[in-house]
This record gives sequence, C-alpha cells and structure tokens, in this order.
Amino acid sequence: MDWLFSGITDWLQESLIDAIIAILAGIFDDINFQINDIAVQVGSTPEDWNSGVFNMVRTLSETVVLPIAGIILTFILCYELIQLIIQGNRIRK
Repeated sequence: MDWLFSGITDWLQESLIDAIIAILAGIFDDINFQINDIAVQVGSTPEDWNSGVFNMVRTLSETVVLPIAGIILTFILCYELIQLIIQGNRIRK
C-alpha cells in the first residue's frame, strides 16, 4: 500500500512542480513584455508620444511664457541697475 501512496505523492508533486514552473514562466514573460513596453514609451520623444499637446505647449511657451519672462527679467535688471546707481551716489556724498 505504501508504493501506491508513494506513487500518487510523486505524481502529484511532479504535476504541481510543472504547474508552478509554467505559471512562473508566464509571469516572467508578462513582466518582460511590460518592461519592454515601458522602455519603448520612455524612449519616445514628447513629440512622438503626443504631438498635439507637445505642439500646444511649445507654441504657448514661445508666444506667452518667453515674452513674459523677458519683461520680468528686464524689470529686475533695470531695478538692480537703478539700485546700483543710487547706492553709488550715496557713497560719494
């Protein structure tokens, strides 16, 4: 009777091992596929990924953000220049 129990146990053990190996192989294949998909998405340029949004952001940047930034920087530089001139006149007195 032990040989029957041992045979069933061995068959069940081999079947479970084969099933677990097949499941793990499927999981690893899915993970590799997803990693490859992520690598393709990360490697694409913004224009390739979504050209409509990229062109809109670029147009807004060139027509709105850069002129406003230029005006702000001009104001700051003029303010600093005026402060330097005022401070230089105070030292001479």
